[in-house]
Amino acid sequence: MDTRTVIPTLITQLRAMQQLTQTEAQIARVRVGQARTDAVRRELTQNGANAERRTERIGTELRRLGGVPDVVTPAIGRVLALVKSTVEQGQPLDEALLGDLTLEHQLLDRARYVRTLARRAERASTERLADDLVTAHEATVDWLTTVLAEEAMGGVTALVATPLQRVTGGLTRAVGLPTRFAIERFNQAVAVVSRTGEQVRDGAEDIARDTAATVTRIGAGAREVATAGRDAALGRAEQVARRDGADATARAVHETRRDLGTLDAAELPVRDYDELNVQDSITAIRELSTPEDITAVLTYEEAHKNRSGVVSAAQTRFAAVAKDEAGV
Repeated sequence: MDTRTVIPTLITQLRAMQQLTQTEAQIARVRVGQARTDAVRRELTQNGANAERRTERIGTELRRLGGVPDVVTPAIGRVLALVKSTVEQGQPLDEALLGDLTLEHQLLDRARYVRTLARRAERASTERLADDLVTAHEATVDWLTTVLAEEAMGGVTALVATPLQRVTGGLTRAVGLPTRFAIERFNQAVAVVSRTGEQVRDGAEDIARDTAATVTRIGAGAREVATAGRDAALGRAEQVARRDGADATARAVHETRRDLGTLDAAELPVRDYDELNVQDSITAIRELSTPEDITAVLTYEEAHKNRSGVVSAAQTRFAAVAKDEAGV
């Protein structure tokens, strides 16, 4: 590139990054409301503030390069974030997170491009800014990749879906249910229905009997789930499945009970869990190594004592396992 065109190109790229960064800041604020724990909530709040500071730094650098101060970009960023957050309510959580990841990759790639342009133009201050932007966006890409890995492992993610996203996710999965459904799909359907307080037909016990006997269809009829009756029915379903030798069905129902936090304390992977204080619970959780075991303890904790320190420790441990799985 001709050196005479480098500065104008730098200005164009920084303007684009300023708009995208303002959008990033607004999205971080939207995500605060979806944080599972106080620790994640604080992190997202700080991320939003950091994005605002990056926006200001980009504006300062634009002025140094001779760019005209931009009063429109922040407003555009807010509008884009609003549109994104509104549209994604019609998407499952994983699709919304993939959209966030796409934005971060674009910011990261542009920051690397700006760094190269700055070196070409011998603009040390712009290069320092680009270095900081690259570091920030690399960290955010890693964090989002980890959250998506948590979602892929079917466990407790750092972000929780909004009620509409939970319903949408359930409907998306239900569309693919064949007449002879896979047991994993049944597990997902029961979990989604239970979490959103929807109704299933013919009651949970009818579903349990039909599933344990045939594993071919969900029964018809209606009874409200997300009640004590639901939990009792799922427990009974697992008993019937194990009695009849339907091991795959029993495992699927057990996983559903685990995800809902309705396992008995004796079924947890930590012995005498109910008798442990906060510190002992945290120590025990740090020894867990599988997503299934961490999920079982975390959902049980949330459904019973709901001690914030223990929940945060379990979420942190799950994130560590997810990072290993994602290779981050």
